[in-house]
Amino acid sequence: MSAATSHPPLRAVPFRAPTVRLALKPVSPSPGHVELDGAWWPRSRDLTHELSALADVLDPLWGRITHVAVNPRHWPILPRKILVNGHVVKAGWFTSEQDPHKILLLSYTAGRWDLLVIPPETSAPSAARLMAAASANTGPPMTATALVTAEQAGETSSSYEATSGRPGRLVVGV
Repeated sequence: MSAATSHPPLRAVPFRAPTVRLALKPVSPSPGHVELDGAWWPRSRDLTHELSALADVLDPLWGRITHVAVNPRHWPILPRKILVNGHVVKAGWFTSEQDPHKILLLSYTAGRWDLLVIPPETSAPSAARLMAAASANTGPPMTATALVTAEQAGETSSSYEATSGRPGRLVVGV
């Protein structure tokens, strides 16, 4: 005699990494290049590992990322080529030309984007304010380092709220 159970058998479920923490500016009809297109808050300083999660979100929106450029100050290991979701992304680094708090992303199909890179050790409230400020279309354009410096001095929240009329908000995945 066999016993019937109402519970399905257990099965292994693959580990799913946490979602990317990202805030992007709305698409703007105005031509020209802006200082920042949004902000990214990676979970570590391992670009090889972090870039896959970022590409998962950005590739469908902006086209396949083919090149990245960073300042090596905050990225301890920078290989020339990074395997990202089945394709190779070429990595470049610049010490004096590249803002240390910014990543430049290139795609053959859609162009260039610049994202503020929020240090992984940043507190959630500070990161939320930085993401809101970098993804806002209001206020004067600021460099990535200027935003991080202003947040460290306690100025990002009040300056963002004054120019936008609303408190900072986190857009994607915390």
